[in-house]
Amino acid sequence: MSELEIGKGTGVVLHFSLKLEDGAVVDSTFEGDAAAFEFGDGNLPENFEALLVGMKAGEKGQWDVPPEKAFGMPNENNLQTMKKSDFPADMELVEGLMVSFADANKAELPGVVHEVGEEDVVINFNHPLAGKTLRFDVQILSVTALGEEK
Repeated sequence: MSELEIGKGTGVVLHFSLKLEDGAVVDSTFEGDAAAFEFGDGNLPENFEALLVGMKAGEKGQWDVPPEKAFGMPNENNLQTMKKSDFPADMELVEGLMVSFADANKAELPGVVHEVGEEDVVINFNHPLAGKTLRFDVQILSVTALGEEK
């Protein structure tokens, strides 16, 4: 019996961690429950998923993923200036505060207060990891064919 490789039509269970260049952990499953996903289901960003193609259960991998292949570079167009009066009067607007907005489809859109002026507030809608190189570590626990009974 050949060991199944990660690719289209597979289910994957793995441990992973994402770290910043300085070693700060952004996310990790190594201390808790493993993550499970179906290859191509969108749970893992496409460029991260592509790194796993061909791996088998028991294998480990480590990659430095540049911003262009991770969460992109910050985009100046994602900095939006809003009036302070658009926010609740009792909201303390300070740099770094995460605020939740609704987009045109009523989906939640997080933004971070970037700058607070006398009458205006600049909100940053870039992904918090935009512009960051990330260290992606994985340990593959199992690879199964989709539809296969466990």
